[in-house]
Amino acid sequence: MNQPKPPARPTSQNIQIELPEKEAEGIYANMAFITHSPSEVVIDFARVLPNVAKSKVYARIVMTPYNAKALLMARDDNLK
Repeated sequence: MNQPKPPARPTSQNIQIELPEKEAEGIYANMAFITHSPSEVVIDFARVLPNVAKSKVYARIVMTPYNAKALLMARDDNLK
């Protein structure tokens, strides 16, 4: 199988990341819809419940293809 090549990593720097309390709680999603263009990858996270015909998107993430590939590699590493 053809494994995707990891994207080149930018030089490291110290970045302080703030995680507000609301975002730290997380959002449960059991479905994702992924669309893309040459310049963007859009991932919509939704929650589908049994016997409920309607759902909604709870979070939307927009990223570059470069960052989407890095996310894919990180996900694969974490699931191994």
